Amino acid sequence: MILNSTITCPKCGHAAAEVMPTDACQFFYDCKGCGERLKPLPGDCCVFCSFGNVRRPSVQENGKGCCSYPLHSASFA
Repeated sequence: MILNSTITCPKCGHAAAEVMPTDACQFFYDCKGCGERLKPLPGDCCVFCSFGNVRRPSVQENGKGCCSYPLHSASFA
């Protein structure tokens, strides 16, 4: 299972490597380039599924587009 994902901001294109939580979906992410607060696109469970180069761990395990973990609203600034 891959725990690292690079999130790319759709607004400014800034990319940052982050470690994904394994026990929750991360709903918000603050871009380190422009400060834009990202949230998942419709149908995705977290920002890693929408903007990361690797989908979150539960999706990797289950092969499904949504996970059963609670939402984790912490952001990395």
